Amino acid sequence: MQVFDTIIRNGKIVDGTGGPFFFGDVGIKDGKIAAVERKLDACAQAEHNASGNVVCPGFIDMHSHSDFTILLDARAQSKVQQGVTTELNGQCGGWAAPLAGESLKSALEMLQEYGATDVISWSSMDGYFRALEAVKPAINQAILVGHGTVRAAVFGYQQREPSPVELQQMRVIVREAMQAGAFGMSTGLYYAPGSYSKTPEVIELCTVVAGLGGIHESHIRDETDYSVGLIAAVQEIIDIARASGVSSEFAHLKALGPRQWGKGPELLEMIDGARKAGLDVTADQYPYPASGSSITGALLPRWAQEGGRAGTLAMLEDAETRKRMHRDMTENLARRGGATRLMISVFEPDRSLEGKTLAQVAEERGKDPIETALELLEKADASFVSFVIDEGDVEAIMRHPAVMVGTDGFALANDGVLEKGWPHPRSYGTYPRILSTFVREKKVLSLEQAIKKMTSMPATKIGLQDRGLIRAGQWADIVVFDENDIKDRASFEAPKQYPVGIKQVFVNGSVVVENGQHQNLFPGHVLRKKC
Repeated sequence: MQVFDTIIRNGKIVDGTGGPFFFGDVGIKDGKIAAVERKLDACAQAEHNASGNVVCPGFIDMHSHSDFTILLDARAQSKVQQGVTTELNGQCGGWAAPLAGESLKSALEMLQEYGATDVISWSSMDGYFRALEAVKPAINQAILVGHGTVRAAVFGYQQREPSPVELQQMRVIVREAMQAGAFGMSTGLYYAPGSYSKTPEVIELCTVVAGLGGIHESHIRDETDYSVGLIAAVQEIIDIARASGVSSEFAHLKALGPRQWGKGPELLEMIDGARKAGLDVTADQYPYPASGSSITGALLPRWAQEGGRAGTLAMLEDAETRKRMHRDMTENLARRGGATRLMISVFEPDRSLEGKTLAQVAEERGKDPIETALELLEKADASFVSFVIDEGDVEAIMRHPAVMVGTDGFALANDGVLEKGWPHPRSYGTYPRILSTFVREKKVLSLEQAIKKMTSMPATKIGLQDRGLIRAGQWADIVVFDENDIKDRASFEAPKQYPVGIKQVFVNGSVVVENGQHQNLFPGHVLRKKC
């Protein structure tokens, strides 16, 4: 008789392929799935009865920002509690490596929020991987090299094209990062310094990425009408894919702000057209009507970000420049539908402002919203939850077969150093929200469709051949949940709440979550792409 380490019995198996569920047993040996059968005639050291529950692959977060938070708390509580077993970090053009010059300054500014600036012990991508390996995370970690971080490391926050020598330095850094194990490159073409780049620069670097089998994930240049406009920004990524041959992913696809609402189907038609032309173009999405940003990201014009934070603060001291900044920020606020749509999520100098809208804080201070934002910015950059997405667009994008799931969130916790702030609920509830609201209640997706978007689709896109399916030979990243009970509890009013309905979360064969309780196990792997 076969002997396994663990057997999960009598589960409703949704295997991640998108095919119909079936009932059966899963045998685990040495951290991997060793057998999947209707009935396993075998014994095990541990058995779990999954009768009445779904058994599916662990969720792969296609768009995560846990680069630093996982180093501060390796439990990955807010992710693993919702069934995430693998994260893809290094998104939106940053952040973890390479760290030198302005990119190091930016990283230190982020870590100041947690009082943990001493955590950085590396400069290269290989050094970052070694730092991850040292903390032994609870869930698997994969990384992209950030174009903005590379640019800042080479020549700072300068609004210009790189010289030939600088561009070659950037090529070398991207290649070295991928050879160290990065799965591709992300761009944040909306954010400085990525916004200062032109398309040919990105094509040059994506050609390096494509040659090493990596992907390009992009926060596009414009999700509304800040600069080139939404449609042109989508077309830019398609053009980059065509010119470089890179496999491309639209990060958190959306039509942002009331002026753009209803354009979701048009974006999907563009993706369909690119795919029909033979381009490997896909997208990811979070299931909320609100995005996350900051004063710098949402309101501050890009010209005012040259030179990084120090450059911005110097500009604010000049009265005429401050007036110009005020005018441009007023227009940017209008793009987002006004100050009532921006809720402060993190503001380290004054925690009492967290959970209030910019409109409320402005009213309390007796000033207009933009002057209020500038005064806050002089102390620190406030993070926002920004209510700027149409529910109809959310559902249209979710249905599309080329769209998968990502949180755009952080691994956080309800205790310890990561407990601070008023985060976007997506960090705690993305996957249960889809399974409860959009599968069980609204029936936007079938259970099998939803699970595929959370598991095998991101695994295939990233290039993880041994994860994302309930199949013999795969690593045993598995979620067991009650499909009638699973529910996100995190809301915009009370975001730091773990979901209900998840019975077990296995990572590489170990039970990390049992009935909502973290088992203080850390079996996650630091995943390095082999080039």
